[in-house]
Amino acid sequence: MSWDIVLFSSTQRINNLEELDETKLVPTDFCAVLERHFEQTIQDGSHREIRGKSFTIGYFLDEEKVSNKILNLHGENGLYELVILAREYQWQLFDTGLGQLIDLDNPSKNGYANFQNYLKQL
Repeated sequence: MSWDIVLFSSTQRINNLEELDETKLVPTDFCAVLERHFEQTIQDGSHREIRGKSFTIGYFLDEEKVSNKILNLHGENGLYELVILAREYQWQLFDTGLGQLIDLDNPSKNGYANFQNYLKQL
């Protein structure tokens, strides 16, 4: 089971989703950036899987630019790689498990431990 993270491109600094102004979301070609940034991307039709050290990040190609992108992570290291990317492009990350945005300045406060506990209950 994957840990789902949403990548956002917005001109607004979002602190919580209730504050989200959809008019400030920016259509972005996340897929092109992901494929340029990561060395190893496996292609299977419209599905892509980034493979890194102790992590994978899965996603599907978009036919046009989008303002947010859901990514399926396996392994906490994938989050830290996404934080580097988000900082570089001024993107934001939302942890669907926590229901909160990830603090890019302190990503260790993420919901990976909660996600692992959830998996143990299954």
